[in-house]
Amino acid sequence: MRGVTLRRGQLSFRVDKVLQPFDGNKFNFTKVGQEEVLFQFEASEDGEVQFFPDAAIDTENSPTVVAINVSPIEYGHVLLIPRILECLPQRIDRESFLLALYMAAEAGNPYFRLGYNSLGAFATINHLHFQAYYLAVPFPIEKAATKKITTLKDGVVISELLNYPVRGLVFEGGNTVQDFANTVSDACIRLQEKNIPYNVLISDCGKRIFLLPQCYAEKQALGEVSLELLDTQVNPAVWEISGHMVLKRRKDYEEASEENACRLLVEVSLSDERFQEVNALIFEAISSGNNGDVVQHLPEEPDVEAQSPEEEDAINRSSHQSVVAGAPECLVLQ
Repeated sequence: MRGVTLRRGQLSFRVDKVLQPFDGNKFNFTKVGQEEVLFQFEASEDGEVQFFPDAAIDTENSPTVVAINVSPIEYGHVLLIPRILECLPQRIDRESFLLALYMAAEAGNPYFRLGYNSLGAFATINHLHFQAYYLAVPFPIEKAATKKITTLKDGVVISELLNYPVRGLVFEGGNTVQDFANTVSDACIRLQEKNIPYNVLISDCGKRIFLLPQCYAEKQALGEVSLELLDTQVNPAVWEISGHMVLKRRKDYEEASEENACRLLVEVSLSDERFQEVNALIFEAISSGNNGDVVQHLPEEPDVEAQSPEEEDAINRSSHQSVVAGAPECLVLQ
């Protein structure tokens, strides 16, 4: 767990609108210092990985850059900012999402994850960006059981989370990285169009993606969140929903438990009825992208992937400690 103090100030946009125009008068990533920019990142034309230590920044073509997060919550916490000079608002598109998958693949480390928060789901800056950092233990959400729902024509397998406090979908497979990226980004785009806040976790080197529609900010606005939870000042964004809790008060840290974490996350989740309605919107969007072809596959038993010996060894050698006993698992302590 981490305590975080934000340097960028208060939110400068409405929390009830997922799509909002970029406002250059508000804080955005064109205003960060040059010392915060680490490098430019882009897809290669020949598929080969290349590193140019002295390459000039291509300002005419609006580069995608990786910058430090000035309020890090874990090791190597960075921001991926697609086409930074185009000043894109915080909304996913196919091209930017593909870049995020490329970054996950190039990192080549299962403990390096990327996360995305839409407006209304605790994004704090309305300038398109993904976050990423290393955490050398599995996130609880990555260990949750799943039930396969559908296999698409493009090879993408879609499953539903089981026995986890937040309802969500899991995407895996795909005939190509671009097919995979297009399917998930089309789902995100539909949520954006329907004003449904959501979070995305990109894990397993870009091979597994969790899509998590949420309603916590809406419940806050309606006065449906208990004062006890509000007093924690925890904003359940992608990392918290995935099980890595960022606590701001010593009291909450000292009293941290799986039960308390789950109490918060349950309030984040859509109801089962609403989740099914949102799923219908998602499948309508991605079926259109697959020419309407969907192969249904509904096994009787949930799919649970065991950790490989290499993953277990990496955890055992890590200096971190996880407390994830029981089910549903929803807490990582450090």
